[in-house]
Amino acid sequence: MIVRPRRLVLLGHPVGHSLSPIFQNAALRHAGIPLVYEALDIAVPDLAHAVGLLAEDAAAGNVTVPHKESMVAICAERTPLAERAGAVNTFWTDESGGIIGDNTDVGGFDALVRETLGALPKGRIALLGAGGAAAGVLAAVEQWSGCEVTLYNRTTTRLARLAARFPVVTRTVDDPAAAVRDAQVVVNATTAGLEDDLLPVPIEALPFDCAVIDLVYRVGGTPWVRAAARCGHRAGDGLPMLIEQGALAFERWFGIPAPRDVMWDSVTMAPDA
Repeated sequence: MIVRPRRLVLLGHPVGHSLSPIFQNAALRHAGIPLVYEALDIAVPDLAHAVGLLAEDAAAGNVTVPHKESMVAICAERTPLAERAGAVNTFWTDESGGIIGDNTDVGGFDALVRETLGALPKGRIALLGAGGAAAGVLAAVEQWSGCEVTLYNRTTTRLARLAARFPVVTRTVDDPAAAVRDAQVVVNATTAGLEDDLLPVPIEALPFDCAVIDLVYRVGGTPWVRAAARCGHRAGDGLPMLIEQGALAFERWFGIPAPRDVMWDSVTMAPDA
């Protein structure tokens, strides 16, 4: 049984860029829930201790980079989807004081793809990255029909480990330009563009008719999405995924429909948005 949260937090490092406090607090105000959603910058070595203290406060919240995979082992229980993804981005406290972990990134990614493409894709998907975000992408893609994935990561050990977990990965490469060949959709699940203007793969390497999905989000769009759109690619950044995973998390915490329109309006009308 879920305990109604007495505290709501975002755990990450860094967290200063996150829009989650803006739209979650807007949702809380709209629903008349007397809580404030706060972002906590937690260094990697401090995560387990911080979560333990939060459990004592009957807290719930979200987890972002770089803690999603580490959070799996910290949780007392995990939903089947979090187990499959091997990553936790949403958590809450049960009546025994244990932390329960879930993964709403999977549903968020599905929503992002549908919004960008108008429908779910078929064919080859190039996935750049092999961390917790990439695992969530694969957990979504394996539920779609007619898709197979080429997976790229700089670290070959991590690349092989993730590919072994998901049969939908039919090819692995150690060169991002090679990964995108023949792809109908290219997904960036790396941190490229999060705090810099680096592109995960050069625009000129993309097939001319492929779509571009960036899990990173930036005010005004990421550099990669903006460059791809200028070249005629269908392209979308991670904002729809962020809002949807947050809405799904809100519904896990409180058992009521999330006010998605309110969440979107708070972000698009924010002074810095």
